[in-house]
Amino acid sequence: MQIEALLSQIADVVWGIPLLVALFGTHLFLTFRLGIIQKHLPHAIRISFTRSHEGTGEISHFGALVTALAATIGTGNIVGVSTAVALGGPGAVLWMWLTGVFGIATKYGEAVLSVKYRVVNEDGTISGGPMYVLEKGLGMKWLGVIFAIFTVVASFGIGNMVQANSIATLLQTRYQVSPWLTGAVLTAFTGVVIIGGIKSIARVCEYLVPFMAALYLVGCVALLVIGHHSIGDTIGLIVSSAFSGQAALGGFAGAGAREAVRYGIARGLFSNESGLGSAPIVAAAAQTSHPVRQALISSTGTFWDTVVVCAATGIVVVNSGAWTSGLKGAELTNAAFSDIPHIGPMVLSFGLLTFVFSTIIGWSYYGEKALEYLAGRGAIKPYRWLWVAAVMVGSVASLQVVWTFADIANGLMAVPNLVALLLLSPVIASETKEYFSRRE
Repeated sequence: MQIEALLSQIADVVWGIPLLVALFGTHLFLTFRLGIIQKHLPHAIRISFTRSHEGTGEISHFGALVTALAATIGTGNIVGVSTAVALGGPGAVLWMWLTGVFGIATKYGEAVLSVKYRVVNEDGTISGGPMYVLEKGLGMKWLGVIFAIFTVVASFGIGNMVQANSIATLLQTRYQVSPWLTGAVLTAFTGVVIIGGIKSIARVCEYLVPFMAALYLVGCVALLVIGHHSIGDTIGLIVSSAFSGQAALGGFAGAGAREAVRYGIARGLFSNESGLGSAPIVAAAAQTSHPVRQALISSTGTFWDTVVVCAATGIVVVNSGAWTSGLKGAELTNAAFSDIPHIGPMVLSFGLLTFVFSTIIGWSYYGEKALEYLAGRGAIKPYRWLWVAAVMVGSVASLQVVWTFADIANGLMAVPNLVALLLLSPVIASETKEYFSRRE
């Protein structure tokens, strides 16, 4: 218990105000440094859905996008959003949404650098990410090593065991399914997908991610249609309480504007991972003719994750009124989805199940490339088998210490990545200017 308490205190420090300010500040800095790159979002979305194969790379640009989305769209989009509302009030939804809007610029910048500084291995495979950016762009290999270590640690925690544990617990609580059975099925499916490497992962994600996201959003839209009479008031409440806070109401303890900002930004950053340095690892593997082209596509991931999916969850939770009941996390989201009798909780359970599975296979690639950077390509096969085994362990074990430790590592990933983004922002701006001047 002492270790758990100590790790919890460290996690609070790591994910405290300085990191949130650094992340959100980088979002704002890059937004204006790049001339508001978000204005190109319609173009980015359009080219992201074209499945042309061009340039050097292992997978299509669409495959890279959905693999990154697989890792990004997870329990944070459901449980994280509800937690933010429960702790920060309805106003947290607006601040979460703003992290997505401005985070598009950071996700874009990360991808530009990762594609520009990626390396082609002797066997034709591609390796890239912040560790290569730090080494080749800044000559800071030591900082690249630190980033890779944090990534490996975080991957086994938030990207694997904690995800498996969350769905095993949900199925046991709601449907009395044994965690051993959940673990066995999840382990088998994970093994089938990841043993084949990034091409296999991307192929599965191209079908799974659009389907799971669309089904979940259909459920959210259905709930908003049912509660359409109060949507206007809900939007007004979200906007007003983002700046003035929300008084105690029902089982809700009340929250000031500071709590709305803190929890909204924290959960938004945690969900979309902009600035943490994870998504550009897979962006580097994409077939693309120019770093900016892939970066535009990669940036749409933050749009879909936070500006769309997280916002939809937040509006549904606030509109349902369940946030005043004192419930938190998955229980709060479940209460909101219960407005659709019988089907609602089933849609939520399916959403959590698929979100968790996609996160496990997406994060497997992040950890793999980080370990490859540290130990060479010979470590890849043992890593994949260890990853599959960790899914089973996570399904049946209690993981609070693992979760907290991985949470710390995940936050610390941002520090070296932000160093690269800020010091190499002139390179990002130069690549951007060159690409768009050529298109005009």
